[in-house]
Amino acid sequence: MKCLVTGAAGFLGSHLSETLVGMGHTVVGLDDLSGGYAENVPTGVQFVQATILDFDRLNKLFAEEQFDYVYHLAAYAAEGLSHFIKRFNYMNNVVGSMNLINAAVNHAVKCFVFTSSIAVYGEGRTPMREDMIPMPTDSYGIAKYTVEQELASSHHMFGLDYVIFRPHNVYGERQNLGDPYRNVVGIFMNQIMQGKPLSVFGDGTQQRAFSYAGDIVGGIARSPEVPAARNRIFNIGADTPYTVNELAQVCCEVMGAPVNINHLPAREEVKVAYSDHTLAKEILDVNPQTTLRDGLQRVANWAKQHGPMQGTPFSAIEVYKNMPPSWQKLVAAQEK
Repeated sequence: MKCLVTGAAGFLGSHLSETLVGMGHTVVGLDDLSGGYAENVPTGVQFVQATILDFDRLNKLFAEEQFDYVYHLAAYAAEGLSHFIKRFNYMNNVVGSMNLINAAVNHAVKCFVFTSSIAVYGEGRTPMREDMIPMPTDSYGIAKYTVEQELASSHHMFGLDYVIFRPHNVYGERQNLGDPYRNVVGIFMNQIMQGKPLSVFGDGTQQRAFSYAGDIVGGIARSPEVPAARNRIFNIGADTPYTVNELAQVCCEVMGAPVNINHLPAREEVKVAYSDHTLAKEILDVNPQTTLRDGLQRVANWAKQHGPMQGTPFSAIEVYKNMPPSWQKLVAAQEK
């Protein structure tokens, strides 16, 4: 099968592309390199540097390659920041996705696999289950839910089969350690390597189930070939929630550093978020085996070998009201 993976230079897209190649598929990876790195693209993957906002380029690529499956992972995945970059969020995460869906319909793609997010569920609903009506509370979750609804509509109207995954708090080797707004594991490890205290919003009792990328890419990769998975939604990720304070503790331990936390003012975010994975286990045989400590140790080993990264703060802020002060300082420093 010939597959398109968007976001292929990001760490999750990289792991997925590697898995697909190992399964014997022909893989084309597409990425605009705004958040990933070309060095992440695995051997055996044909890489195309392009944005999903360029519908002419996408249509030409689909016509040339005649993809069987599309795995759509490209997104600007920053839930907290999405409140302050609404236009950017919806352009990249909704309009770009519509370009891909249109191309998939027009070029008879057999199955469209989409990585959504548990951000669609909203606040105070744990464990999150697929039969819950989504009630997203941030612009990122709204965007993801919009694409989910469009896929259901496109299946009804055009017969485009899909599989939707709602992963959560995924981490792994090849992360963009320099991004100051997303992927808390990468942020913590980057701060440790720079001798800085770990930035924790609020009291650190927020709970998340941190999911190792290697545990979930297999299920995502094989999903189009599992008939019972077609036109279904699956939560996917780790089962056990941990507080951010606990995550910080283990990150310091695997990095061999003393615990040094800087508690910042709390920001607007879901307090507790973890999901039920019964469907993914039953239908896709997804059973994460990597403990948090083991997964973090693997990332720590990679991070130490790679070294710290210097990220570029997001400069195109659209709304400053109620923005966390620490983020305002990053933007202000960037604008000088």
